[in-house]
Amino acid sequence: MNKVAVLITCHNRKEKTLACLSSFYACETPSNYRFEIFMVDDGSTDNTSLEVANKFPNVTIVTGSGNLFWAGGMRLAWDTASAKGGYAAFLLLNDDVLLKKDCLCKLVETHTYAVNNVVPGIYTGATASAASGMVSYGGYQILKNNFLIKSKLVIPEKEPVACDYANANILFVSKYAIDKLGKLDTRYTHSLADYDYTRRAVEKNIPLLLAPGILGSCEDDHGNNWKAGTVSLKKRVEYLKSPKGLAYSEYLYYIQKHFPLTVPYYFTMIWLKTLFPFLWEVFKRSKG
Repeated sequence: MNKVAVLITCHNRKEKTLACLSSFYACETPSNYRFEIFMVDDGSTDNTSLEVANKFPNVTIVTGSGNLFWAGGMRLAWDTASAKGGYAAFLLLNDDVLLKKDCLCKLVETHTYAVNNVVPGIYTGATASAASGMVSYGGYQILKNNFLIKSKLVIPEKEPVACDYANANILFVSKYAIDKLGKLDTRYTHSLADYDYTRRAVEKNIPLLLAPGILGSCEDDHGNNWKAGTVSLKKRVEYLKSPKGLAYSEYLYYIQKHFPLTVPYYFTMIWLKTLFPFLWEVFKRSKG
């Protein structure tokens, strides 16, 4: 029996968390696989843990400090599962995703494909907006990487597709990849940890594949990563440094680590959008 640890972190969005878990337990389970969920409740005040414990008693609930954010919460869930041991893979799952019934089977099929063709790797599942039907998260291919980075979301096909980095809304990580990469980098508080992890995999020649088909629904809720000129400079700088904003130091760390030639460009752009948001708006419009 192949055991897979499913990692989730949540904070004060009980209804979405419960819906995600309901969709997970409605999935078809691949033969010879067992999935066990480890959920970090990072200081929720909306009774998320109580509701989850009542409705899904098999979920292992871990209490967070309230200051873990996404990356910190996922690391805690990962550490908790690792301490139990015996897992053939780890599945990172955002609690705002509604999984399709064949999601787990598609991920395992992609794992089998990777094992048969190269070596085990990491497999991301594409999600689509329920409102528009457009792909919202998944894998990305880099189109340009010199003094700036251009990339695009990959549209899933009938066979797995190689990617250059990926979201962890649905991310299946084989033990082979974990043995080579370890866990999420502790330098990241909230975002970018998934981009960094999957980019490291590619740089170490570990397959990063987008599984076939759409595996779930999820709305793109990122919005702008900058504040308009109507917001005070103080607030704009605070947002620049915020884990849920630009996460300035962590963003530059990520760029320096993976795309060092682009640092001058992105350093300039970060400060342009912070100090002169009007000019940034003009620049963005000129780019289409």
